[in-house]
Amino acid sequence: MKMEKIVRQTFNTLLPVLCAFFVGGIIIVCIGENPLTVYGLMLKNTLFEWKGLIKTLHFASPLILTGLAIGITFKANIFNMGVEGQMLGGAFTACVLGFTLQGLPSVVHIGVCLLAGVVCGMLLAVIPALLKAYLHVNEMVVTLMLNYAIIEILRVLSQTIYRDPASGYVSTPPVLSSAMMNRLGGTSLTAFFPVTMVVFVLMYLVFNKSRLGYEIKSIGRNPEFAEASGMNVAKKIVVMMLISGALSGLAGSGFMLSEKFKYTLDFSGTPGLGWDGMLISLLGGHSPIGILVAAIFYSALKTGSDTIGIFTNVPKEIVGVIQGLLILFLSIRFIDEHTTLFSRLKAKFPSRGKKEATSA
Repeated sequence: MKMEKIVRQTFNTLLPVLCAFFVGGIIIVCIGENPLTVYGLMLKNTLFEWKGLIKTLHFASPLILTGLAIGITFKANIFNMGVEGQMLGGAFTACVLGFTLQGLPSVVHIGVCLLAGVVCGMLLAVIPALLKAYLHVNEMVVTLMLNYAIIEILRVLSQTIYRDPASGYVSTPPVLSSAMMNRLGGTSLTAFFPVTMVVFVLMYLVFNKSRLGYEIKSIGRNPEFAEASGMNVAKKIVVMMLISGALSGLAGSGFMLSEKFKYTLDFSGTPGLGWDGMLISLLGGHSPIGILVAAIFYSALKTGSDTIGIFTNVPKEIVGVIQGLLILFLSIRFIDEHTTLFSRLKAKFPSRGKKEATSA
């Protein structure tokens, strides 16, 4: 049964990717390019060349964190759709402290900004958590509504109180140099990537080696049974949402101090790092290892779009098309838990032991 589950999960992960690339390949052929050449060029420059790989890992950092933020709640069938807003809140908080706090050593300044981003993400996550845990309010509705509220609040603050008068577009002032994460060894990597990997290891242990991880899975399978067995489900929901908010806030604050350095209205890009995290978590099966691999793959897609636009006639927007196709195909369960595929294979290819017993 365990092997069947692994095969099922592998099929449900790989088939959407293959289908998305296949349909994308048809579009590329219609443009007049060879899809194998285009895909090969993209993967070569983003995963198999040192500079490209480093850039891919750099941009994978916030995606890993937002993917984990989604994964920890989805495992318990709690749907935190507010990761985007929590991430933006953490980024904005880190930015404001980054340009207002002066005279601090760089390590202290960066640490304070990161911690503030984490706290902000947790505060934004605790509101829907309490409503879900104790008033049974649908968390999807609350977190989605909070997303838009947070985005609008940050837009107003960026246009008024915290607007940089020297900028020709809507943005905050840049963070001070003491709050900027330096590049490591002349590469595009900063300390944000090692921090992300430490958090990843911790989350792996939480998912697979801790009591909380077991409780999360139990709540996801059957919350009524978990409650009946003595588990405080309401408390666990709050804890999960707080962890999710902390990861989201860290993703935003880390990306701010390592890449963006000031808050703009398009800070998160399109569709947004939080929404990207949802796709990554789905692609990775909500498991830490799967999320790590999916985040690096997805980052390679995004960073490889410029390569496609420069060296081929295919517009870089093809990557956005592939991302949309991934979402479409991921919504399809190719092999569900009740499929007869495995039973048919067993009937067609009986085990060696059974054959010997029959012949005897």
